[in-house]
Amino acid sequence: MTPPILRTLPALRAATSDWQKAGETIGVVPTMGALHDGHLSLVKLAKEHCDRVIVTIFVNPKQFNNPDDLKNYPRTEEDDARKLARFGIDVLYVPEPDQIYPQGFSTTVSVSGLTDVMDGVMRPGHFDGVATVVSKLFLQTSASDAFFGEKDFQQLQVVRRMARDLDIPITVHGCPTIREIDGLAMSSRNLLLSDRARVNAPMLFEEMEGIAAGVGSGQDFAQLQEQAVQRLQNAGFTKVEYLEIRANDDLSLLSTPTRPARLFASAWLAGVRMIDNIAI
Repeated sequence: MTPPILRTLPALRAATSDWQKAGETIGVVPTMGALHDGHLSLVKLAKEHCDRVIVTIFVNPKQFNNPDDLKNYPRTEEDDARKLARFGIDVLYVPEPDQIYPQGFSTTVSVSGLTDVMDGVMRPGHFDGVATVVSKLFLQTSASDAFFGEKDFQQLQVVRRMARDLDIPITVHGCPTIREIDGLAMSSRNLLLSDRARVNAPMLFEEMEGIAAGVGSGQDFAQLQEQAVQRLQNAGFTKVEYLEIRANDDLSLLSTPTRPARLFASAWLAGVRMIDNIAI
């Protein structure tokens, strides 16, 4: 049975008010739709952890710095609702734009430091848009728990810091990246890859695994990085924006993983921007 779809904040709060009075925990899975197995793994974890589960779908214009990217982002609400049917979630919240950004809306939530690197540089204003909409969704849903994939690890850390700094009473759970059988990290943007590009796309993850293995055996990261970038470019990746080791907690740049860290990558393939990260 497809979940009930709510489109206004009053309707959502009418539902969550009863759950809160009953002392039930509420889990939220914020998405922009075009749901894949990565999203659904978050829904599954939310169902296991919480009494009630809300999935949100909102293609947030404030986190797109390229108008064409916003225009081309996949929108598949009916298909998404069908995919969610087997999980028995309580609400699919698909707010109208004015429910998130009413006329005269003039507030921006900005997290410094964590947003000064990687995607914060490559996509100016992106994380302000993320922090603003996620803070609103946390407050609108009254959720006790939120579930985000580690594929967007920088986003995960930004959201955690935002919730902590603003004293929003919510636990933000980081959930493992879900991959296709060939290693490609699941992403709604994968739908935009041509058949030929889809064949080459897993090479990004393969090169990252190679670097992780090399660093683990004591090889020089800078040399591994240079070789990987060259192979990616030879395979058709038109631009490697970053391929870096950064600390888990504050995303500071490391030349070698002297503390818990991840290898982060961003590269373009056939007009599609791909990002990934792995523990290292």
